[in-house]
Parts: sequence; structure tokens; C-alpha cells
Amino acid sequence: MNCLPSAIDIWFIHLGLKLSDIKKSFQVFGFDIYFYGCVIAVSVLVGLLIACHVAKKTGQNPEQYMELVVYAIIFGIIGARLYYVVFAWKDYKDNLAEIFNLRAGGLAIYGGVIAGAATAILYSRKKKLSPRLVLDTACCGLIAGQCTGRWSNFINMEAFGRYTDGPLAMRLNLAKVNPSMVSAEHMEHLIELDGVRYIQVHPTFLYESLWSLGVLLLLLFMTKRKKFDGQIFLLYLIGYGTGRFWIEGLRTDQLQIGSTGIAVSQLLSAVLVIAAVILTVVGLRRQKLMAAAAEVLAGELQKAVETARQPQEKIPEAPEEAPEAVREAAEEAEKAPSEDLPED
Repeated sequence: MNCLPSAIDIWFIHLGLKLSDIKKSFQVFGFDIYFYGCVIAVSVLVGLLIACHVAKKTGQNPEQYMELVVYAIIFGIIGARLYYVVFAWKDYKDNLAEIFNLRAGGLAIYGGVIAGAATAILYSRKKKLSPRLVLDTACCGLIAGQCTGRWSNFINMEAFGRYTDGPLAMRLNLAKVNPSMVSAEHMEHLIELDGVRYIQVHPTFLYESLWSLGVLLLLLFMTKRKKFDGQIFLLYLIGYGTGRFWIEGLRTDQLQIGSTGIAVSQLLSAVLVIAAVILTVVGLRRQKLMAAAAEVLAGELQKAVETARQPQEKIPEAPEEAPEAVREAAEEAEKAPSEDLPED
């Protein structure tokens, strides 16, 4: 086997793709700018553009989503951080100041989704908009942002899965990986080439990015075909939740519920998928019943209109006045002298 230079950091062995000297930041006027943050910023912009596009296509005001995204980012970050801290409390309970150190990482996407959805509902009510329609539109932008944002994990060489030798197997330079993300299984399959140690893993960031792209295309396809407001958001929960349940099972950096070994995101994904499926079935059934009722009402209305248009029975007219000649003859008869009656 050919020797490899130590500069190779990421290597897709079956695709022949090798990336060397991956930098996590660059400097501008002496300030460190992290590529992770740049990718997140691009993902926000992509999500906003998609949401505005959908809003325009569905007759809404795109400017409202430009305002909504500001609040969604703020509260989404807070929600993502709180979600992570709650389920990784052991890492923060002895150093509370670290809770505010976002530069060290620790944001959970589901926390951001929950907070973002709540923000969208409150915003729509304040602006007197339909919360369900706003969620339908916003979730298209959200999944587009998730599709793009996952590449920040690629740059940081994080959020990967267990060992695999599958077609998309990815080798990572162990020296560049956060030690807390390396499991015993990784070390069992450790690979050393030319003095450089590699772990070989599932590129779960790539799986989720591609899955999210598929969900986005499905949502855009269904936007004009939905039967009720809120259906697209429920479809997002079903689509993303299903993929996340599968992908989370491959990862080694799961947030777990205490010492149960149950991954929080897997459990939440299952709950959301089941709830969304039930609500979708209920919504479609209700829409079907409403359509049937509307059809019956339309039939009755049509019958009433047809009845109103039918000719009514002819009502007998009042007799006309006697002809003028007859009237004159009667008057002459009244003027004539009466005949004398015989006396007794």
C-alpha cells in the first residue's frame, strides 16, 4: 500500500477523495473567523431564500419571513443550547460559566427546531397570520438550512458514526478529532499509515445532509398539493424524524437520557413521527368529511336554484270589465218607462 503524507485529514477510501490540511478558521484583521460559523451563516441565508420563495408562490408576503428569521435565530440558538445542556448536565454542573461558552460547541438541532417552531407560532399570532400556514412555509426553509448546515460538522470533523467499511466509509486523522467523540469501537479498528493514525467511520453528516435534501424536495413538491394547512409541517416531522432516528443510531456522540443508554434524539424522533402520522391521518379524514359535506350542500343548493327557475302555475286573472256597448245598453234600459200593470 502506498505511504500517505501526514497532511491528509479526511479520506473517503472507496471514493478516492483525500483532503489535506483542513483548517477550522482564518483570520481577518487579527480576529479568528471559524468556518463552522460561516457555514451556519450560509445555511441561514439558504433557508431564508427558500422560505421567501415558498411564501411568494403561496401568495404570502416574503418580508414577514425576513423578520421572522431574526427572532427564530435568536430563540433557536437559545433552545438548541438549553436542550444540549439539559441532557449533558454532568459536563456543566461543576462549571456553570461554560453554559455560555458557545464557541466550545454544544448545540442540539432538535432544541433549535422546538424553539423555532414556538417562535413561528407566537409571531404568526401577533401578526394575525395563520400559524399552520407559517409553519408550512418556515419548515421548508428550515430543512434547507439543515441540509447546508450539516457541512459545518464535516469541517469540524465531528458528528460522525461508528466504524464502517461501506462505500462511503470515511477515515479521519485521529490527531484532529475531539477525543471525547472517539469510542472504544473506533480504537479497535484503528488504522496507522506512515505514522498517522486514522479512525474509519460512517459520515453521518453526509447521510443527514442528503436525507434533508430529499425531504426538502418532497416538501416543495407537496406544497401545491397539500389538503390542509399544517400538512407540510407534519410531513417535515415525519420525513426528518424518520431519517434522524436511523442516523442517530449510527452516531457515537449521542445525548442520552441519564444512564439508560437511550438516545434522546432517537426517542424524540420516534414520538414526533408517530404524533405527526396520527395528526396527518386525522387532518386528511377531517378534510375528506368536510369535502363530502360541502358536496352534499352544493347539491342541495343546486336543486333549490333549479326549482326556483321552474315556471310557476298560472294564476287566474280577474275578469275584464264589460264591454262599453253592453254598459251603454244597460243604461238605456234603465231610462225606458215601465209598462202599466193591469188593475185588479
